[in-house]
Amino acid sequence: MNTLIKQSIAALALILVVAAAAIFSATAYTVDQAEQVVVLQFGKAVGDPVTEPGLHFKMPFIQEIRRYEKRLLVWDGDPNQVPTRGREFISVDATARWRIVDALQFLKSVRDEAGAQSRLDDIIDSVVRDNISSTELTEIVRSRDWELSEKDLERMDVIPAENSNPEELTETIRLGRETLTRNILKEASRGMPEKYGIELVDVRIKRLNYITSVRQQVFQRMISERQRIAEQFRSQGEGEASRIEGDTSRELALIRSEAQRKAEIVRGEADAEATRIYNQAYAADADFYSFLRTLESYPEALNKRSVLILGTGSDYLRFLNNIDPSNALPAPQPGEGE
Repeated sequence: MNTLIKQSIAALALILVVAAAAIFSATAYTVDQAEQVVVLQFGKAVGDPVTEPGLHFKMPFIQEIRRYEKRLLVWDGDPNQVPTRGREFISVDATARWRIVDALQFLKSVRDEAGAQSRLDDIIDSVVRDNISSTELTEIVRSRDWELSEKDLERMDVIPAENSNPEELTETIRLGRETLTRNILKEASRGMPEKYGIELVDVRIKRLNYITSVRQQVFQRMISERQRIAEQFRSQGEGEASRIEGDTSRELALIRSEAQRKAEIVRGEADAEATRIYNQAYAADADFYSFLRTLESYPEALNKRSVLILGTGSDYLRFLNNIDPSNALPAPQPGEGE
């Protein structure tokens, strides 16, 4: 009997402990320092949002909680095709940072983050489109404090296309991209905390680009421009090559002419020296020189292919006619030359 009573008491105690734990679990909740909590009773908000981190309590079973971020949240829109003031169609990709500053109003207006993202899509996309369409492309791309000189253009090898205005790169910017994004932020965040409990912290243009059709035209224009520049360089190179070839031919002709002139001078000086030597030799012994030259000519003139008809008194044979037979060498006998 005592054992049965003890078991009943233990079971009752266990039930009470489980019930107390269930009631505590349904009553207590914790709040992280990066979040805020709204308490709902039958689907309606009760009291102010709980923003202090730590342990908090609510009525069990009839109250529930909704947790919302206190940190910055990211909004990324889809790229939109927007015409600028100059009618250039560009693709604009914007991004923003926002946070929940009034959880009750946020719950009433958009319910959750998905609803907030959808509402931001409508608001920010509309404001971005309005500001882009009323601004020149140069103002969208460049910052107001960007100063570019002609030396910078030369160093960057920036050569404007034929149909573009070169002054666009150096003209004064009144608005600039930074001011444009500040204007977008100001217009988009107007009345947002009161209506949606949202604070829009920052809006940035993440990327700008021409649309596909215009981008292809720009690429073709860039290719044509580079081809034109290449043809210009090529023609300049061909002209320079022709000039160098002409200078080379002229210098070569000048060198050859100078060489021929010097060769003629050397040849003339050599002929003059040879003539002088001949004259000296002839003046030393005119008879011997005449005799020697005549003898040297006999092997060439008197050969098997030559036929000469000369008289006995010919001057060409005078040296042969004056030979004394007594002083002649004896004729070789047969067998002596063997």
